[in-house]
Formats: sequence, C-alpha cells, structure tokens
Amino acid sequence: MGYPRLGGEGGKGGDVWVVAHNRMTLKQLKDKYPQKRFVAGEGANSRVSALKGSKGKDCEIPVPVGVSVTDENGKIIGELNKEKDRLLVAEGGLGGKLLTNFLPLKGQKRVIHLDLKLIADIGLVGFPNAGKSSLLSKISHAKPAIADYAFTTIKPELGKIMYSDFKQISVADLPGLIEGAHMNKGMGHKFLKHIERTKQLLFVVDISGFQLSSQTHYRTAFETIILLSKELELYKEELHTKPALLAVNKMDLPDAQGKFHVLMNQLQNPKEFLHLFEKNMIPERTVEFQHIIPISAITGEGIDELKNCIRKSLDEHTNQENDAYHKKQLLNLHISNTVSYSEPPSKNAVSSPRMDIT
Repeated sequence: MGYPRLGGEGGKGGDVWVVAHNRMTLKQLKDKYPQKRFVAGEGANSRVSALKGSKGKDCEIPVPVGVSVTDENGKIIGELNKEKDRLLVAEGGLGGKLLTNFLPLKGQKRVIHLDLKLIADIGLVGFPNAGKSSLLSKISHAKPAIADYAFTTIKPELGKIMYSDFKQISVADLPGLIEGAHMNKGMGHKFLKHIERTKQLLFVVDISGFQLSSQTHYRTAFETIILLSKELELYKEELHTKPALLAVNKMDLPDAQGKFHVLMNQLQNPKEFLHLFEKNMIPERTVEFQHIIPISAITGEGIDELKNCIRKSLDEHTNQENDAYHKKQLLNLHISNTVSYSEPPSKNAVSSPRMDIT
C-alpha cells in the first residue's frame, strides 16, 4: 500500500526468475518442489518511517542448463544455455502510488513449461540400426545399449571423445529417426528437439542401406542420406545450416568397397540421381559434407581418422565464429568513431579529438 497523506509509495512485488545451474536436474527440481508453485515476496507498505516501501523478495526457480521455457500456449519465453543464465518469467506488481490511488497492483501470474534439450558438440544422425550406438562406444567412454534390432536407443546417450592433449568433444547419440519423424512418427520430435542444440551433425549410414521392417521400403545408403536430410529440413530448415560430416559404417561387410564407390559417385553428382525419388522426398538443398569417412564400428577401421576429422571440423567452425565476432566488433568500433567525429560540438563545448569504444 502507498501512504496517501504523505504521498508515500508502496514497494513493488518480487519477481519470479528461472536460473540455470550446472548441477541441477529436472528430477531434483520436481522432488524439491512437488507442488510446482512459486511465489515471490510482497512489497512492503509505505509508512511514516519509510515512505518508499521496500521491494518484495525475488523468487528463483533453479533449472538445469539447456532448458527452454515456454508459456501455456507453447510460445517460447526464452532459453538458458549456460551456468547462471537468468530469465524473468513473472513480474511483481507495482506498489501503491498516486497513479494507482495508492493501492498496489497485482503481479503477473503464469503457467510455464520447462523443456530440457541436450547440448553437445556433435549430434549423431541416422536411421535405426545404422550403428550409432556401436560407434559412440568406439570413439568415447560411453557404454550405450547395443543390439541387433531397430530402436536400441530410446533416450539420448552422451559420450566424450578424449584426445591425447586432453581436449574433450561431447557426442550425443540420439534416438533413431524414421521416415515421417517431422510429423512426430517414431521418436519424432523427441529426437529432433535435441538436434537443434548440437554444434555439428554427424550422419551415420549403413553402407548396405536400411529397411525398418518387411512392410517398409528398402533404402540404399544414398537414399538414406537424402531422406535424413529431408526429415531435418521439414522439422526445422535452419538445421541445414549446421556443418555436417558423414560416417559410412559397416565397411567390414562383403562388397562394401564397391558400394562405397557407387555412393561417392552419387554424392558428388546428387542431381543426376534425384529422379529416383518422389518429389516430396527431395530436400530443397542437399547436405554438403565437410568430410566423408568410411568406417567400421566393429573392427575399428577409420575410427581414428573420424575422430581427427571431427576435431578439425569443430576447430575450423570455432575459428570462423571468432573471425565473424572480431569483424563485428571492428565494425561497431568504426561506426562508433564515425558517429563521435561527425557530431557537431555544442557552442559552449571545448573541442578535442575523442574515441568512443562500444
């Protein structure tokens, strides 16, 4: 409340914030706050001894890094991608003042949804049974379930590639895509939402092709790559802007070399083979792979080369990002200098050269 007689202002209500913490999990949040209700403190009344009432205590909701916050209509309020990131989700009401007839206003009240997406350097993309789990166990210390049937992976598995100079690169094996995943078939959106957070994509395909069941079409390795590209594009077009590598797996199988030669020819001249597909299966743009590496997750063939290519690709991408950032900073500095020199001095000002740095 405000204080009408002396024109005192009541304190503003506290705000509700979502704050990211590295050691937090959604399970811990659920266990600690089973009621899932968070209320900030009330502002203090204005009084003779304190005409300006103090602000109410803020309320902080601790969440894991990588959380996307949406409102009850599914609209994204914001994302928290690193430790200590903060997002205001409900604002406290104004304290009583002259404009409000000295009565306090109600604060915001809203329902929010927390959606956790995996953050990794590399995301493995492939249809079920392409050998992604076997590959992850070979290149990292992860121990995913491995079996000879589709959909071995039903939740994301995260591994780390360790290099001799102690560099670490995180790799996520995500549940296998199927045709129609963009429409939420199979693991659908559960898979695709995680792909958004990875820096680069590593396509993993079986050199012998893929068939989900006897009721579905058999797809060659080339068809598999085109269909994977289409699924990513239909879900979110920006996924095509991510740098991508291709690991052609199961090169230990008979006649794999011959099939690999055919595949390379198709990838070098994709437009010559797109007539084999129905129109709705062709992506707007075919993925250009930075590296194509033949491997065998069983025998270990090509694994070292793949690890080197992953690192090289990530390093190149980081360098490009750094160059772009420095160019932007220089441009801002140039604009700032131009503005500061072009402003006419006021009549009473003493003119001297100056440089504004933003």
